Amino acid sequence: QVHLVESGGGFLQPGGSLRLSCTASGIFFSSYVMSWYRQAPGKQRELVATITSTEDTTYADSVKGRFTISRDNAKNTLYLQMSSLKPEDTAVYYCTAKNLFVYWGQGTQVTVSS
Repeated sequence: QVHLVESGGGFLQPGGSLRLSCTASGIFFSSYVMSWYRQAPGKQRELVATITSTEDTTYADSVKGRFTISRDNAKNTLYLQMSSLKPEDTAVYYCTAKNLFVYWGQGTQVTVSS
Protein backbone atom coordinates (compact mmCIF):
# COMPACT_ATOMS: atom_id res chain seq x y z
CA GLN A 1 0.00 0.00 0.00
CA VAL A 2 1.30 3.40 -1.00
CA HIS A 3 1.48 6.23 1.51
CA LEU A 4 2.72 9.78 1.04
CA VAL A 5 2.80 11.82 4.22
CA GLU A 6 3.50 15.54 4.09
CA SER A 7 4.71 17.53 7.07
CA GLY A 8 6.23 20.87 7.92
CA GLY A 9 3.35 23.19 7.17
CA GLY A 10 2.50 26.07 9.44
CA PHE A 11 1.67 29.70 9.93
CA LEU A 12 4.28 32.35 9.30
CA GLN A 13 4.77 35.96 8.34
CA PRO A 14 5.66 37.23 4.88
CA GLY A 15 9.33 36.93 4.09
CA GLY A 16 9.74 33.81 6.18
CA SER A 17 11.03 30.40 5.25
CA LEU A 18 9.66 26.91 5.66
CA ARG A 19 10.65 23.42 4.62
CA LEU A 20 8.04 20.85 3.71
CA SER A 21 8.75 17.13 3.75
CA CYS A 22 6.97 14.22 2.13
CA THR A 23 7.86 10.72 3.23
CA ALA A 24 6.86 7.87 0.96
CA SER A 25 6.28 4.21 1.63
CA GLY A 26 5.11 1.35 -0.54
CA ILE A 27 6.90 2.54 -3.67
CA PHE A 28 10.36 2.24 -5.17
CA PHE A 29 10.89 5.90 -4.38
CA SER A 30 14.00 6.60 -6.45
CA SER A 31 12.25 5.60 -9.68
CA TYR A 32 9.34 8.00 -9.27
CA VAL A 33 8.91 11.53 -10.55
CA MET A 34 8.01 13.55 -7.48
CA SER A 35 6.12 16.81 -7.46
CA TRP A 36 4.63 19.41 -5.16
CA TYR A 37 1.23 20.88 -5.94
CA ARG A 38 -0.72 23.48 -4.02
CA GLN A 39 -4.31 24.60 -3.85
CA ALA A 40 -5.43 27.89 -2.43
CA PRO A 41 -9.04 28.50 -1.33
CA GLY A 42 -11.25 29.07 -4.34
CA LYS A 43 -8.45 28.39 -6.81
CA GLN A 44 -7.42 25.52 -9.01
CA ARG A 45 -4.69 23.17 -7.96
CA GLU A 46 -1.30 24.40 -9.21
CA LEU A 47 1.87 22.46 -10.00
CA VAL A 48 4.63 24.07 -7.95
CA ALA A 49 7.74 22.00 -8.63
CA THR A 50 8.86 18.66 -10.01
CA ILE A 51 11.99 16.56 -9.61
CA THR A 52 12.70 13.55 -11.78
CA SER A 53 14.49 10.34 -10.92
CA THR A 54 17.64 11.91 -12.36
CA GLU A 55 17.05 15.00 -10.22
CA ASP A 56 16.13 17.35 -13.03
CA THR A 57 13.91 20.06 -11.60
CA THR A 58 11.24 22.39 -12.91
CA TYR A 59 9.33 25.17 -11.17
CA ALA A 60 6.26 27.27 -11.63
CA ASP A 61 7.15 30.82 -12.59
CA SER A 62 5.50 32.07 -9.42
CA VAL A 63 8.04 30.28 -7.20
CA LYS A 64 11.24 30.32 -9.27
CA GLY A 65 14.16 31.61 -7.27
CA ARG A 66 12.27 31.24 -3.99
CA PHE A 67 11.48 27.52 -3.73
CA THR A 68 13.80 24.54 -4.07
CA ILE A 69 12.66 20.97 -4.55
CA SER A 70 14.96 18.13 -3.58
CA ARG A 71 14.86 14.46 -2.73
CA ASP A 72 16.70 12.05 -0.50
CA ASN A 73 16.27 8.60 -1.98
CA ALA A 74 17.95 6.93 1.00
CA LYS A 75 15.20 8.35 3.23
CA ASN A 76 12.36 8.04 0.70
CA THR A 77 11.71 11.71 1.33
CA LEU A 78 10.88 14.67 -0.86
CA TYR A 79 11.48 18.24 0.28
CA LEU A 80 10.33 21.71 -0.66
CA GLN A 81 12.42 24.52 0.76
CA MET A 82 10.41 27.72 0.59
CA SER A 83 11.83 31.16 1.23
CA SER A 84 10.72 34.78 0.81
CA LEU A 85 7.20 33.56 1.37
CA LYS A 86 4.29 35.74 0.29
CA PRO A 87 0.63 35.77 1.32
CA GLU A 88 -0.21 34.37 -2.12
CA ASP A 89 1.79 31.24 -1.23
CA THR A 90 -0.94 30.38 1.26
CA ALA A 91 -2.37 27.02 0.25
CA VAL A 92 -2.58 23.35 1.04
CA TYR A 93 0.56 21.74 -0.34
CA TYR A 94 0.44 18.21 -1.69
CA CYS A 95 3.19 15.88 -2.80
CA THR A 96 2.71 13.39 -5.60
CA ALA A 97 4.59 10.35 -6.83
CA LYS A 98 4.26 9.47 -10.49
CA ASN A 99 5.31 6.39 -12.36
CA LEU A 100 2.67 4.24 -14.03
CA PHE A 101 0.20 5.72 -11.55
CA VAL A 102 0.02 8.97 -9.65
CA TYR A 103 -0.24 8.89 -5.89
CA TRP A 104 -1.18 11.86 -3.71
CA GLY A 105 -0.52 12.75 -0.14
CA GLN A 106 -3.13 14.23 2.19
CA GLY A 107 -1.66 17.72 2.12
CA THR A 108 -0.21 20.16 4.62
CA GLN A 109 -1.44 23.70 5.20
CA VAL A 110 0.86 26.67 4.72
CA THR A 111 -0.47 30.06 5.77
CA VAL A 112 1.49 33.25 5.15
CA SER A 113 0.01 36.30 6.79
CA SER A 114 0.99 39.35 8.75
